Amino acid sequence: MNSEITSPTTLPMSQKIAFGIGMLANQMFPAALSIFIVILVQSLGMSPVMWGLIFFLPKLIDAVTDPLMGYISDRTQSRWGKRRPYIFIGAVIAGLSYIAMWQLSEDNSLLFNFWYFLLWNIIFFLGMTIFSVPYVAMGYEMSSDYHERTRLMAVAQWIGQWAWVIAPWFWIVLYDPNWFESATEGARTLSIWVGLICMGLAIVPAVLCRSDDNSHEEKEAIGSLSDTFRDLWRGVLITLANKPFQKVCIATFCIFNAFNTVAGFAFFIIVYYMNQGDPVQAGNWPALFGSVSAICTCFLVIPIINWMAQKFGKLKTFTITQTLSLAGYSMFWWSFSPENPYLMFVPIPLYVFGIGGLFTLMMSMTADICDMDELETGERREGLFGAIYWWMVKFGAAFAGLLSGLILASVGFDQSITIQSDSTLAGLRAAFILVPVTGTIIGILVMRSYELDESSVNEIRAQLDARGSA
Repeated sequence: MNSEITSPTTLPMSQKIAFGIGMLANQMFPAALSIFIVILVQSLGMSPVMWGLIFFLPKLIDAVTDPLMGYISDRTQSRWGKRRPYIFIGAVIAGLSYIAMWQLSEDNSLLFNFWYFLLWNIIFFLGMTIFSVPYVAMGYEMSSDYHERTRLMAVAQWIGQWAWVIAPWFWIVLYDPNWFESATEGARTLSIWVGLICMGLAIVPAVLCRSDDNSHEEKEAIGSLSDTFRDLWRGVLITLANKPFQKVCIATFCIFNAFNTVAGFAFFIIVYYMNQGDPVQAGNWPALFGSVSAICTCFLVIPIINWMAQKFGKLKTFTITQTLSLAGYSMFWWSFSPENPYLMFVPIPLYVFGIGGLFTLMMSMTADICDMDELETGERREGLFGAIYWWMVKFGAAFAGLLSGLILASVGFDQSITIQSDSTLAGLRAAFILVPVTGTIIGILVMRSYELDESSVNEIRAQLDARGSA
């Protein structure tokens, strides 16, 4: 499938904001889910096996539905363009199923709650696939300019980061008896607001982002179902064989999932190391840690990365900012202090460079890779590139959850006791530093040989433009 790129080199800020509002929904859904899902164990008594199945099964289904959705949206022809109809439909399914998913009660049997939640959880993630895969692909094709792609992703990530400022406070709302009699009741009510608001945010790019009418293009012949899956599999293999894309995926997997593995440990360190296992004494400190990190990302990291990428290039910016994060991670050995809790905020301006700018750069790089792929194959595959990249991120998050449990067990953490041993607390603090440091170093090493710089991307773009005008 050969298509001429008609995306502008520069975008009005209104288009960047409209796209970014969709990113807020794309991040708020999982951010809220990560807070709400604790209720399954703490309030409804689900076992670790049930918890694991709830995490794993939707990701297993995503392995099929994400690439399939990318393939479908790449080949869709409509007056509204390739992506917008699916973004709208997926937003509605995700929003309504999120609400339905949390209409649980302690009065139901454990098995009923498990199967009810699992079913709606699968539908929710299916809706997220229908929304997010075309949404990410839309971002890749909104501009053909090397730097404008970074500026677009910077605006989107800046807006999306507010999900992580807001979400930590859901924990306080759910468990404060002044709000709700039980966390389960809180989830039933709060999920309605979260679901409807996120659905509205997710619909914005479907309505306001411009997209070319491609209904007039010559339609490809529709083969049999086996032909379709054979073509899909061929596209997946071609996508996975792209060397720069392999490096982007491996680096993201190592950095993001090493961070995710220990992200929840901050709560345990604040409660058990700094406050002797008393969550009441810990108060708002865990929520403040998450919110301050997200605010620093918004007002410090993303503007700096946007500026650096245009001055020094994407790869050099990636290397510098990830190195800064290594310094931030290392400082936490001293900054988590029972005597002075304010010290834990000192490393944050360095620490947040690791994750804060990762997706801004990687999504911009992937848009460049889509041009490279078209030059080599004659086909546009934004949907497949986006689907495979984000499935890898989602699968990695599930893997990180499993690894988190193994690390907690290996350091001897016992959730049934208030006072943990000194060796357990030291192990938690060491893991909080060593795991993301290791992942970040691997990511930096993988990206050292990344091939696409500004001059090569511009040369690719020039060849594609010449081919399109021929």
